[in-house]
Amino acid sequence: MNFARKIIIIAIVGLFSQFSMAQDNAAAVKTVADIVASINHFPSDADKASLMAISGDDNIAGAIRAMATAVSNISHAANADDKAAMAAIQANDQMPDRAKALAGIIEGFNHMASDEGKATLAELFP
Repeated sequence: MNFARKIIIIAIVGLFSQFSMAQDNAAAVKTVADIVASINHFPSDADKASLMAISGDDNIAGAIRAMATAVSNISHAANADDKAAMAAIQANDQMPDRAKALAGIIEGFNHMASDEGKATLAELFP
């Protein structure tokens, strides 16, 4: 009986940590989307601090960290390396459609997100 309890506790802790990680990812991607929708030309210092915290957090999925890095590097538009990273996210069949859409908006960012991009972000990340 003790062994069975230990297995159940381990399973519960594992599920909780995965749920917590999923919550971290959801909050991080929402932050990135909100910043993309709000910036003009480049992110503010406060936005950059939030983005750098996301990009440096090993508990956040790599694609979200790459998006945060790309957005923090925006100066009127994403740079060539970050555009390539966003294209790779969009080409990855295992990425959710929401992540692909956000990566596409980051890749196409030109001084600000387009009206269509902002509408898409508002719909996908309410």
